[in-house]
Amino acid sequence: MVDGYFSMRNGHGQTSVVIVTGLSGAGKSSALRVLEDIGYFCIDNLPVAFLTKFIELSGNFSPSIKGIALVMDLRDEGFLKSFPDLYRHLKNSPVALELVFLEADDKTLIKRYSETRRKHPVSIEGSVARAVARERELLVEVRSLASYRVDSSNFTIHQFKEYVRKIVTADESSGQLNISLLSFGFRNGLPPEADIVMDVRFLPNPYFIEALREQSGLDVGVREYVMGHPVSRSFVERFHALLKMLIPEYLREGKSYLTVAIGCTGGQHRSVAIVKYLNDSLQGDGYEISISHRDIKT
Repeated sequence: MVDGYFSMRNGHGQTSVVIVTGLSGAGKSSALRVLEDIGYFCIDNLPVAFLTKFIELSGNFSPSIKGIALVMDLRDEGFLKSFPDLYRHLKNSPVALELVFLEADDKTLIKRYSETRRKHPVSIEGSVARAVARERELLVEVRSLASYRVDSSNFTIHQFKEYVRKIVTADESSGQLNISLLSFGFRNGLPPEADIVMDVRFLPNPYFIEALREQSGLDVGVREYVMGHPVSRSFVERFHALLKMLIPEYLREGKSYLTVAIGCTGGQHRSVAIVKYLNDSLQGDGYEISISHRDIKT
């Protein structure tokens, strides 16, 4: 889930400072590597006490640097006490400063910690689950300050990196809207990053056709079955027309990134087929589209 968008440089060409924070295990290190790869000067675990001075010094950095990216979190003992008020103060100054808060659900964070065997920064003896819950409580105020809130629970590492990259480079698209089409299954929950969610569980379901059950919407037979029904054709024509109407309006409002999520029961057949159709139609309209299938079996 992402809330808000920001420009990498302010109107005066000043280098922007992006602070990445959030829950331990939510992907802060991965996000920082993405920012470094696209031209940011990056520092991990900067103490709050150094933030103001560092921002002052950043004005002397090379103009070739796209921006400054800092990871700041609970590893710094002064973070909770000092960061919220300092961030509010800096946001009211001429500094081009934004905050990205990364999070994930408890199950995902616990799994990631069990795989890495790293010590959680919130030390609660004998329970990673309790440490995760406590950290979430401690960071409520910091989360409320964020320009972005990104839930990494359902991303693969490659999808997460691409998502972060698209967010931070959104303003470089010269007024173009970055459109993502996402298929998913309602049985696995709503995708938190979605801006628009469309339920296509009313369409004929290939799951009940034995020859198609183990296939997906990526297969021609499934797509032909779904699109072979009048209700499917009528729906996609109307929904395509709706998106064509909405996209210019989103651009006028200054939106740079749009995720359209199409959901069916399992995310295997109908939603995948509809995403494929919409991708072809919107590309035919001249839009650049990226697609992903969250719940498809591979």
